[in-house]
Amino acid sequence: MDNQYIEFKRERELGEIISITFKFIRENYKTAFKLFIRLVGPAFLLLIAAISYYSWTTLGSSFLEAGGLNMSNFIISGATLFIAYLLYYTSMTGTINHMIQSYINNNGKIIDAEVRAGLKEDFGKIFLLTLLSGILIFAGFIFFVIPGIYLMVPLSLVTAILVFRRKGVMDSIGDSFQLIKDNWWITFASILVISLIVYLVGLIFQLPALFYIFIKGITMATEGAANDPSQVFGTGYVIINTISSAIQYIIYSITPIGLAFVYFNLNEKKNFTGAHETIQNLGNNH
Repeated sequence: MDNQYIEFKRERELGEIISITFKFIRENYKTAFKLFIRLVGPAFLLLIAAISYYSWTTLGSSFLEAGGLNMSNFIISGATLFIAYLLYYTSMTGTINHMIQSYINNNGKIIDAEVRAGLKEDFGKIFLLTLLSGILIFAGFIFFVIPGIYLMVPLSLVTAILVFRRKGVMDSIGDSFQLIKDNWWITFASILVISLIVYLVGLIFQLPALFYIFIKGITMATEGAANDPSQVFGTGYVIINTISSAIQYIIYSITPIGLAFVYFNLNEKKNFTGAHETIQNLGNNH
């Protein structure tokens, strides 16, 4: 076995989960990027187009020139963005989890054909699981926020459960609540820290759009055109915002890698899967 092989099936503290997540990325980013282009690329391009359309209709020149919000354009662009995001999220999380599954199955080697076949088999289930999880979390937030926060923790792990345990949609949701039982707070802390790190990294790439607005605002003020917002939120802003958002969505792919380590940490606490496999392998070697 390669010395660089990362064992997923073991217990880890929060700090180790964070460090091992980025170690996995450093050692596999070339393969991950190729798979991203091939398997996630179409949905990613659709998402970028949807972001551009949404920005243009809600804050770009078309919005400003029309004198305000056109409800039909808002609904269409919002629905397009929602569907595009679901397709991207499904492709991205499915690809990453199957990439990790292939890595585990082949002792550190990721086989493209396995990842492609796994994504093709599970795409519909992951899409439905993502949609149902989103609806449950949204409903939870409507009821005084706290239920939404509670539900968000187990439901963050449902895709990992579906892929790694080969479960169905409803079984994955049910298993997620069993998995975090007695470990809700540590799971919440792990997800919060991972999400915060990813958010801060992504925030860096929003700076160009903020700088653009700031510089445009100063320029307009000095030219006496401060009352014309179309000079700020025009084509230039839409382009910069779209590029920044595209980079952010790529960075968000760090999250399911971290969640996979969270899943295996919890699974090991509950089921000792990795320990049992190690004992079996020792027995087979003898």
